[in-house]
Amino acid sequence: MERSVKILDVSLRDGSHAMRHSFTEEQVRATARGLDQAGVSYFEVAHGDGLGGSSLQYGFSKVDELKLIEAAADECENAKVSVLLIPGIGIKEDLQDAVKAGAKMVRVATHVTEADVAAQHIALGRELGLKTVGFLMMAHMAPVEKVVEQAKLFESYGAEIVYVTDSAGYMLPEDVTERISALKQSIGCEIGFHAHNNLSMAMANTVAAVKAGATYIDGSLRALGAGSGNTQTEVMVAVMERLGYKTGIDLYKIMDVANDVVAPFMQRPQEITGSSLIMGYSGVYSSFLLHTQAAAQKFGIDERDILVELGRLKAVGGQEDLIYDVAQQLALTRV
Repeated sequence: MERSVKILDVSLRDGSHAMRHSFTEEQVRATARGLDQAGVSYFEVAHGDGLGGSSLQYGFSKVDELKLIEAAADECENAKVSVLLIPGIGIKEDLQDAVKAGAKMVRVATHVTEADVAAQHIALGRELGLKTVGFLMMAHMAPVEKVVEQAKLFESYGAEIVYVTDSAGYMLPEDVTERISALKQSIGCEIGFHAHNNLSMAMANTVAAVKAGATYIDGSLRALGAGSGNTQTEVMVAVMERLGYKTGIDLYKIMDVANDVVAPFMQRPQEITGSSLIMGYSGVYSSFLLHTQAAAQKFGIDERDILVELGRLKAVGGQEDLIYDVAQQLALTRV
């Protein structure tokens, strides 16, 4: 029996964090065209924090995300555009507008213990005819039993896929295997996995997820994403083929779009720096990196100290204001 896996590319959404939300329409069009021609089935386009994320708290987008979604969809013959929606950031109208712009999939993302806030968003996704996904962020912060409970909620609301999301790049392969295996035994819908590379574990964790039963896996070209980035899409295609999984993606073409299109506009290499390493070690949300660096500079504090304290406080997505509070308090203690 032939084994296959769907690779969903998040360069144009998770990569927005690393790009400081400054994607241009030309960059999005070129990347979308390359992904489509390489055979990618789905790729995500949105502000890094999802639909409606362009704001003072999360960072303003250089170009309206609806224009970027429309531009990406316009370039595709076969690939489909996905969007991320975090309840409380994105609203009903944002999703409706995204569908008008060409979106065909929505991934509704909540903290790993808060799937219950997403019932109406999942229902709306199905009502709009979208491939609808439940996305459990910061999945390392809950025991396996809680992850299963929350996945069941997503499935009951109508999610067709449920994702285990290692938002902090904190997990090790055994953590991933345990969670994906438990979901495989407990829910009937498909299972996905989204990794970050802050501990250099993204590829190993992705392989563990697939072997445990995940059929959707996320990646980004040249690992362009928050923190130290995601599992590297073009490398993942090669690894999956070596493991005997069909991806439907042309290796040479996906390498070309990564190296010839994405690499030239990246603002920095996606390497594991001291700060992103501490994020993975402390279990801190990967999108906090640039906010933390800004706070460290403003208050004259070592950004690693801020991240360690955020990890101790178990900060989660949506608490970006806490970064500056922590930096200020650390500065006051050192006066």
